[in-house]
Amino acid sequence: MFGLRMRMWLLTAILFAVIYAVISMVSYSLGIGNFYFYLGLSLVMMLIQYMLGPKIVEWSMKVRYLKDGENPRLHQMVRSMAQAANVPMPRIGIAEIAVPNAFAFGRTMKDSRICVTKGIMDLLDENELRAVIGHEMSHIKNRDVLTITLLSVIPMILYRIAWQFMFYGGKRDDRNSSNTMLVGLAAFIFYFLTNLLVLYASRVREYFADKGSVDLGNKPSELASALYKLVYGSARMPKEALKDVEGMKAFFANDPSRAMSDLKDLSQLDLDKSGTIDSGELSALKMKNVKLGFGDKMFELFSTHPNMLKRIKRLSDWGHN
Repeated sequence: MFGLRMRMWLLTAILFAVIYAVISMVSYSLGIGNFYFYLGLSLVMMLIQYMLGPKIVEWSMKVRYLKDGENPRLHQMVRSMAQAANVPMPRIGIAEIAVPNAFAFGRTMKDSRICVTKGIMDLLDENELRAVIGHEMSHIKNRDVLTITLLSVIPMILYRIAWQFMFYGGKRDDRNSSNTMLVGLAAFIFYFLTNLLVLYASRVREYFADKGSVDLGNKPSELASALYKLVYGSARMPKEALKDVEGMKAFFANDPSRAMSDLKDLSQLDLDKSGTIDSGELSALKMKNVKLGFGDKMFELFSTHPNMLKRIKRLSDWGHN
């Protein structure tokens, strides 16, 4: 766990070192006027995203917040996980969509919300649902939603620099036109690399949240079984339903768009074909050496979530099943 946390801090340092290098390069080559305009514009857009983000999520996911006394079972689960995590009680919502999943969002810990989709309520048993809620509660405890938002602004700034200097800089009728094109090209390369690093950070935070759910008292086998069922449930969804949530999948506990390929891997773990992953099956996975093919590695590289087989393998190493 300490190693994962150190990697997050190291990644943050690398990303800010990259943006500092680009600032120096632009300032040295072209002067600072234009750069600060686009930096300011990007930060204003970031502020707008920060302020309006929760409303956009609510609208996109068709969230309806529970009233007092409504669905006491879900209230009790969220309250117990909040107490175990020692965080303020978040607002609880139901997303009126069929894709089975759950997500957490909000600007601050006091402003946090945990939502479950309509499709998840009848799919998971009580222990599995509690494990997923523990995963989402850990995102709140780790404040990683804000961290990812902060890191994501760096590729956005680099993209704007690249766009400005690659497509407009070369049109200037002066001796600096070639320099501006080189700056734009360098900014685009940095944009591509930093975007990969942000995706890596997004995958790492999922491991944090999985471990956090276990630390809150949920069994690894319960979370593994829940993830298996979420994959299975998503694989049964029509393509139109999955397309509707494509823009929000980074918030989810798993990536619904990868459900078919994930299901092919995970079905091998369900030895008794019960539709769940029990403690014995998870223990059997612990003894195996999981290796990904080249295609799976490349797919994971551009994904917001870890490879599901690797992820459940990691669960098998944490605590008692």
